[in-house]
Formats: sequence, structure tokens, C-alpha cells
Amino acid sequence: MSIYTSITQLVNAAIKKQLIQREDEIYARNQVAAALHLQDFVEEPVTEEKSIPDLLEELTQYALDKGIIDDLLDEKEIFGSNVMNIFISKPSEVNQTFYQKYAQSPSLATDYFYQLSQDSNYIQTKRIEKNISYQVETEFGELDITINLSKPEKDPKQIALEKEKAKSNPSVGYPKCLLCVENEGYEGRIGHPARSNHRMIRMELTDEQWFLQYSPYVYYNEHCILLSGEHRDMKIDESAFRRLLTFVEKVPHYFVGSNADLPIVGGSILTHDHYQGGNYEFAMAKAPEEFSFTLNGYADVTGAIVKWPMSVIRLKGKEKESLVEASTFILDSWIKYQDEDVNIHSHTGQTRHNTITPIARQRDGVYEVDLVLRNNRTNAEHPLGIFHPHQDVQHIKKENIGLIEVMGLAVLPARLKEELLEVERYLLNESNELAAYHKEWADQLRETYASTLSKRTVGEIVRKELGMKFLRVLQDAGVFKRDEKGQDGFKRFINSLNQ
Repeated sequence: MSIYTSITQLVNAAIKKQLIQREDEIYARNQVAAALHLQDFVEEPVTEEKSIPDLLEELTQYALDKGIIDDLLDEKEIFGSNVMNIFISKPSEVNQTFYQKYAQSPSLATDYFYQLSQDSNYIQTKRIEKNISYQVETEFGELDITINLSKPEKDPKQIALEKEKAKSNPSVGYPKCLLCVENEGYEGRIGHPARSNHRMIRMELTDEQWFLQYSPYVYYNEHCILLSGEHRDMKIDESAFRRLLTFVEKVPHYFVGSNADLPIVGGSILTHDHYQGGNYEFAMAKAPEEFSFTLNGYADVTGAIVKWPMSVIRLKGKEKESLVEASTFILDSWIKYQDEDVNIHSHTGQTRHNTITPIARQRDGVYEVDLVLRNNRTNAEHPLGIFHPHQDVQHIKKENIGLIEVMGLAVLPARLKEELLEVERYLLNESNELAAYHKEWADQLRETYASTLSKRTVGEIVRKELGMKFLRVLQDAGVFKRDEKGQDGFKRFINSLNQ
């Protein structure tokens, strides 16, 4: 099959996806040919259809073979992104279409933008298919387990080149980070991802310009990112609560939440104010309420402790501003709260430890705000965090427990795909290369399941127990433990709110 056929197939696929119209066919074809340094075009019959990601791979391979680009991940990404940019409308046109559909219904608008983000190959659908995902039933509902295989690994040549370029040109700081609006349409460079095919929706929140986009590597349905137009540190405060509730007012079929704003308990990017949301119901959102309470001065707000391994307060009400004020009151109270009986210290000197991971949603016309209490203190026994995955679960999950994990979705490292196969072989007494840090866990599994281990059952056993490890991760991150002492401490905090 020739390169001309691949180009024709890509143009046809773009027309079928309604990225372009039939009248754009020749223009688009010539633009793709130019990217491949072709000065002519031979029309050839096309007898099959292929997906856009597959066709981009064919074009990228041709560019490699002809020496147009080097065999580096970032150069291949930049090439593919530039090709797809040929088929995508300008941001103004995308926004105009979004809000035309929004006038009919918010869900129609997000459906359009989500589909566009997939069809344009900004959302890496082919790579996402590689992820291992399943659910594990627990006493707190079904936890989502994902082993993330979608992000391609950089080879040593690219890593070395990134270091070399950083040394030779340390002043390059544009865009300032991966979440800045300046990434929209940015070609990319070695060490910074390609974003030529990236589009954002302008959305005003509390008199500020914010931008809606989808994650290139979505972890759940319609996994979106809402980012500030200003490059500033993340901050959980009254304004954050108001923005979260304003967003679910505008987009009522989505939830939205924020990572905590302190190291250890926050997410991976704390230097740019942003939230994450989407059209998905996590286990935490489905978790029942255990203990109800009211707040003095907030008669139209109801509160409850949620049955969840982490420490969650759920507030409900029909008035958005009342929920903002009640959430702010609880945050301010928690920031300075101490209870030595359950090892909670609010500050070390001037260093603050208490904060909140907030999540907002609408349900049947009622606003809900989940406030997950967090503390990032460390000590000699737990140098990575007292309320952080402890040593005995770090062979599975060592990274920060951010918003997505808090709600019940484990995003686990790619290394586990092969490592868990070695655990299975070890359990079956087969030749294996079991990682030393998994051995204690594997021995426990061997003892627990001695009578039921077989080739037929071993995979299910390991998947289930991986889910139980993630449950332990969440329990470690809970500031008020699920035992009697911890729940008594939780109720003391609730009672303190009315004193």
C-alpha cells in the first residue's frame, strides 16, 4: 500500500468523522502531502477503511523512513499532532459550535466536544485501550482498578536529549506548565508534549476565565480538566468551592473536584490551579451516609459522614451560596483542628498540615459537596506521610493519593502488568522472576489461598487482592480510621463545628 492511499484514507476518515467537509478534501490532502514533503499526488482506489490512529502511525512511519523526522517519541508526537491539526477547526469555531449545542442542552455540547477530542486523536484512544481495568467488590462498594499502560515510555536516547536541551537552553519556559492555556495549538518540543491538535472551551466561572479540556489519557468516561487562565498555585478556599458549584450548575451531568492544595496529599501538579471532572459515578459518590448532623447557622444545609475508607463529610442543599459558606466554614475549622488522641496535628511551627479534597455534583436538583479531610504530616515511622500509603502497600502504590484515587479509582503503575504475572507464577510454583518487594505479599496469598490456587483461579485471586491493597491505601490515607477510636474522633470534630 502506497503513501498516497494512506493519505486518501485519512482524508476520508476525517470527512466521515465530520472533522472536515467534502469540499475540504483537496485542501486537506495537499496539506498532509506537504507535511510529508510530497510534491505530487497519485489518486489510487481505496478498498478499505482504517482508524485515524492507525493511519497516523502509517504516515509517521513514512516520515521516519524518509528522514523527515527522527526516531524520537516527541518528534513522532509532534508530527502526528501537526497532521491532525489540518483537520480541526480553530478554537473560536469549536467554541461557537459548543455553545450553539449548549443552548440546546449541556450534555449535547459536551458530547460534541468529547467526540471531537477523540476523533482529532488528542485523546489517545488507541493507547488507552491498552490499559488494564476492572472492578473489585469491597465493603465500600466496587473500587475501580486501572493499570496505566497508555502513556508511552521514553527511550534512553530521548531522555538524554531532553537533559541536553534543558542545559543548553534553560530559559525556555513557554508554556509555563502542561496545564497553561498557551498549550492550545502549541507544536511542542523535545521535553514538552505536542499540542497542535489541542482545543479548549472558554468558560467563565465567578468572573474569571477558565478553560475546559479533556485529559489526553482519560481514566474514566469524559475525564475532563478545568483550568485557570492564570498560572497560579492551587488553593482550596471559598472561591474554589464557589467555582466548583458554579461549574456543576453550568454542566449538571458532570461532577467536578479538586486535588488538595498541599504536598503529599495533593496531586502531581500543584503549580496551576485546576480541577478534574467528568460524566462518571465513582464508588465514593454511591457510598451511603452513616451519621447525619446539622450545622448551626446553616439551616438549609444537611450534613453526614459517608461510609468510605477515607474521612468524608457530605453536605447537601438546594442553595449554592449556602453550601459554599458551609464548606468554607468546615475547611477553616479543619485547618486549625487538632486531636492528639487520633494523631492529628494541624501545624508544625508555621507549616500547615490540614486541608480538604473537595468534590461537587448535582443530584435531582440538589447540590452535593463531598469534603475529604486530609493531613500531610510526616514522622520517623512514616517519612512519606502518616496519612499516606504505608510501607507495606508501597510495593503496589507509593505515589500521592489525589482526587481520582480518593473517589475510588486506583491509577497503578505500568510495571505491575508484568510483575503481577510473576506473582501468579510464584503462587503456582512455576519458574518466576518475582520482585523482592512483592515476596511478603505473595507468601501471604499462597498461605491464604493454599486450597484454591490453580491456573484457573490464580488470575482472579491476584486481581481481587490487588483491589484489597488499594483499599488499604485509602484506609491509610484516612485521617479518622474506621475503628471505634477513629470514628469517635470523627464525631468529635463534627461536634466541634457547633461549639
